[in-house]
Amino acid sequence: MIKAFLLYTGPDGHSHITPGHLRTDIRVGTTTAHFKETPPHGAYDWHTAPATQYVITLAGVLEFTTSGGETCIIHPGDILVATDTTGTGHKWRLINDEPWKRAYVVFPEGTDTGFIPDQSGAAML
Repeated sequence: MIKAFLLYTGPDGHSHITPGHLRTDIRVGTTTAHFKETPPHGAYDWHTAPATQYVITLAGVLEFTTSGGETCIIHPGDILVATDTTGTGHKWRLINDEPWKRAYVVFPEGTDTGFIPDQSGAAML
């Protein structure tokens, strides 16, 4: 299984995090893909996702936090399924001494991302 976290806007207008994994038996249509690198110890304050997208961490370990205090730790190989394009948003910070190298894979809104929540459905701390 490929570990993933769904970052979404709930009915309350706030971003939330749900741990899970991605199905590997489907293909997801994409619109663009690009890569980015942030130096070690970087951070990005409150924002929403600019588009519905996979954020695939290639290097670096970081913490994502929602305005409600939900958090998750992302490691290389983990996928963040970012769909919180509205609402209060989230922030992130690097928590190790490596740069954050990642790939963004953008897909049309409403696409089946193949995300399957863990049975608990609770935010990962």
